[in-house]
Amino acid sequence: MKLVVAITGASGVQLGKKFVDYLPADIEVHIVVSNNALTVESFENTHVTLHTSEDIAASVSSGSFGVDATAIIPCSMNTLAKVACGISDNLATRVAAVALKEHKKLLLAPRELPFSAIALENMHKLASLGVIIAPPVMGYYSDSSTLEEMEKFMIGKWYDALGIQNNLYERWSGHE
Repeated sequence: MKLVVAITGASGVQLGKKFVDYLPADIEVHIVVSNNALTVESFENTHVTLHTSEDIAASVSSGSFGVDATAIIPCSMNTLAKVACGISDNLATRVAAVALKEHKKLLLAPRELPFSAIALENMHKLASLGVIIAPPVMGYYSDSSTLEEMEKFMIGKWYDALGIQNNLYERWSGHE
């Protein structure tokens, strides 16, 4: 599987990094980092290729490269609006546009609270196009007792949505 992970904005960047850290080693990962994201010097995985948001000619910017799925974690409201309007002025928005035109899985994890009516309208538009809108929301049924367990739950749910096998959280098994 070829996976692009774009990290935009500033708040929530650690979720994007942890999303990458937990990925299975057999996934080819390409990371796009926006100018507003925190530094990425801590990305030390050997199965990761880093791209800057200015590198609009990067391999992942073309549908012929064959990316299977794209996740933007976190997704800033600026990036969300650009994707909803078809603006691809940087590599993060370009890979989202490619995912849409190629009918590939695209997951956005918007990180604002509360959401404005404009943001909700953009999310609705994108969801209508098949985009997975998955903000980092805690699932209280997961019985998480630490921040790390909560993050693993969210990341596991994102993996589930993208078809990536994982055991990051305990799955519901019904009443015992």
